[in-house]
Amino acid sequence: MKGSTYRRCSCRDPKTGKELGTSCPKRNSRNHCTYSIRQELPPREDGSRRSFARGGYDSRKAAQTDLDHVRALLGLAESDDPEGTELIAAMLTEVSSEKTALPDVEETRRRLNAGQDLIGSLTVSEWLDRWLAGKRIRKSGLSRYETDIRVHLKPHIGQRRLDRLRVSHLSDMFTEIRDANAQILEQNAQRRTAIDELATVPWKGAENRARRKAMKAAIDEMPPFRRITGPATRLHVKATLRAALNDAIGQQIITFNPAAHVEIDPVRKPKALVWTDERVAKWEQTGEKPSPVMVWTPQQTGAFLDFVAEDRLYAMWHLIAFRGLRRGEACGQPWSETNLDTHALSVSSQLVQDGWEVEAADPKTDSGYRVVALDDDTVNVLKRHRERQDADRKEWGSAWVDTGHVFTQEDGSWLHPGKVTDLFERLVTASGLPPIRLHDLRHGAATLMLAADIDIKIVSDTLGHSDTRITRDIYQSVLPQVGKNAAEATAKLVPLQRKAEAEKAARKAAKAAKKARAKKNGKGNGKPDDEANAQAQAKKAKRRKPKK
Repeated sequence: MKGSTYRRCSCRDPKTGKELGTSCPKRNSRNHCTYSIRQELPPREDGSRRSFARGGYDSRKAAQTDLDHVRALLGLAESDDPEGTELIAAMLTEVSSEKTALPDVEETRRRLNAGQDLIGSLTVSEWLDRWLAGKRIRKSGLSRYETDIRVHLKPHIGQRRLDRLRVSHLSDMFTEIRDANAQILEQNAQRRTAIDELATVPWKGAENRARRKAMKAAIDEMPPFRRITGPATRLHVKATLRAALNDAIGQQIITFNPAAHVEIDPVRKPKALVWTDERVAKWEQTGEKPSPVMVWTPQQTGAFLDFVAEDRLYAMWHLIAFRGLRRGEACGQPWSETNLDTHALSVSSQLVQDGWEVEAADPKTDSGYRVVALDDDTVNVLKRHRERQDADRKEWGSAWVDTGHVFTQEDGSWLHPGKVTDLFERLVTASGLPPIRLHDLRHGAATLMLAADIDIKIVSDTLGHSDTRITRDIYQSVLPQVGKNAAEATAKLVPLQRKAEAEKAARKAAKAAKKARAKKNGKGNGKPDDEANAQAQAKKAKRRKPKK
């Protein structure tokens, strides 16, 4: 195809405004004109012509270099590849019109062979919008992704080209988030100090009122209280971006996922701790929990269940405490999947909270679908609960909302998971027991099962975990007496010489102590022992004496 370089003068006639072109008197000056290139491109499907044109080169050599570059790009498509030829021509047409830099030949070859877009002009923000629109997951999951994208990813890296996103860009983003956290903490502290100072200013007196007014105005000008972006949230932001970029790789838009290689602060999940007597005593003194995740002992669990025995939702607390259902699973459990005759219930649905709205949803994972065995006591508790619910249904009459759920509000409508959590916290406070979260009641059920020496696989299946490793990682704490028994059983397995000698010394000491006690009873002069010997001899002689 035709292509050439040529000199061009951009001077214009001051009267007409038209370019002078070859009539410019300075055209033959060495440094007056610039060079331009033009290369014919394959025609469009409708037969119309198109070309690549660019000017402003300082020398013919520079112009020729770019012309050769354009021809090299055109040569990437084989003569029998009309689709590749069209892609190359469309790319060069866009580069010409947008006046962007010519793409690298080898990079373009790789993109062409991989079926990727030849011009990587797609931004991270545009891709994230496209990716989110294509997700088919439950509403709460979409909301979480949308928050990560809107609050963190778009403001920091949204304007960058997707194909040019690097690990360093993501490192900078997380550094900026950490710096923003420090600023938020400082601003929160300043606002809290100002509010505390305002509380010390009296209300009475014109001077005090003026001072309070000025202080309130200053507080209003301060940034509001804000939450920092904690380690768990940063990890979720990284996971969101990693998932989006993996899909971009799957669609052959990019070939590298920088989110898979960026390093951020590790998230250490808190381990469950048991409320031992020592921890309870310290909590009563300081009001501090040893860990965000705390578990009651069997005695404490029993005390709570006794305290709430008359609560309308007692059966729910009992079921979570012994069988470890999640909050949403308990709220969404239908009677149709609860068979008290066979002592089992099937977990197949749940109520999830999105913001403050509630919606029915399937379990999050395949392992969430499971059959949970019920003990006799739990079955009896659920039977009594069903009888009470039947009485409520009759009392409400036509106003009863027939949701078919095991646990409902008084009129039969859905329970709100958030309100269930609030009620549980109020009941725990009223009971006087050390605080735990509602989800910790599920942790307690797992700990009790493990303490009862139930196989880890059965515990994992009951809880709905996809892997026993999850069960082991979360429930590392054991009840104190179980740990003591395990330690003693372990110690007895090892035959130590010093242990045998210690036992022999203990037996010898016990024997000596027995002799000492016998001697002490004799009071020192030996008479009691002599009398005992005399009595023994008399008995022996009596047995030998023949009968008359």
